[in-house]
Amino acid sequence: MRLVSFVHGTRPGIGARNDDDRVVDFAADPGLPTTMRAFVAAGEAALERAADLVAVEPGVPLAEVRLLAPIRPPNNVMCIGKNYADHAREFAGSGFDASQQQVVPTSPVVFTKARSSIVGPEDDVLVSADLTGTSDYEGELAVVIGRAGTRIREADAEQHVYGYTVVNDLTVRELQKRHVQFFLGKSAATYCPMGPHLVTRDEIPDITTCWVRTRVNGEQRQAAPVADLVFPIPTLIEAISASVRLEPGDVIATGTPAGVGIGFDPPRYLAPGDVLEVSVDGIGTLTNRAV
Repeated sequence: MRLVSFVHGTRPGIGARNDDDRVVDFAADPGLPTTMRAFVAAGEAALERAADLVAVEPGVPLAEVRLLAPIRPPNNVMCIGKNYADHAREFAGSGFDASQQQVVPTSPVVFTKARSSIVGPEDDVLVSADLTGTSDYEGELAVVIGRAGTRIREADAEQHVYGYTVVNDLTVRELQKRHVQFFLGKSAATYCPMGPHLVTRDEIPDITTCWVRTRVNGEQRQAAPVADLVFPIPTLIEAISASVRLEPGDVIATGTPAGVGIGFDPPRYLAPGDVLEVSVDGIGTLTNRAV
């Protein structure tokens, strides 16, 4: 199911995008949760009830709603650095990795983005507020957690995956370098676009066959299969949950491929007017404009 959060008129809601590009509002069934986090936490029972609703409700045209980020996680967005080998090498060569120990890490590099940085598809990204002029894009597949847990074994990790979405892990490179820890450089307002859908795990039987692609003003900058992750999704869940309790609705951005702006000589940073598109097979395209 392609789950969405949206505003219809002035009323926010959650629902599903059907095959006719219409949005079925789950408010039509008063027995369904009214927030995406609660819906995810309700598990299979809520999905089955929602599927029955989608089968009979016509919904409203997609053009009549404004899509929001599909989910706002209970914790900061968890992110993985240098999780594609080619990107790890381009980042090491850029001079901006002040935390560098290995070019390609031997353990997952985990950082977070503030929840306040989350925006939705078609929302503007405020690169003009970056006085350093070093804003960069990072297209990524993100995993949404469905079942809570700590110390989750790699072999059991798939049971905790609810589904997938798309994230653009926008970064102010100068702040990332200056503060060594990535948090400030990653957490500027509007620097975590997410969406357009939350696609449930059953819709994508093998996520490793999907590709992540990023375009800037129509030019493809990034393209790599999820199979190229240095640390695959089960490994990430095991590593993070070894110390962090994962909650339903938590989001893990799995890393970005080579082709980011700092990988060019000279760097190709974002400027107002740039159009950013991040696509993941089976999930959709997340589009935002820099202003």
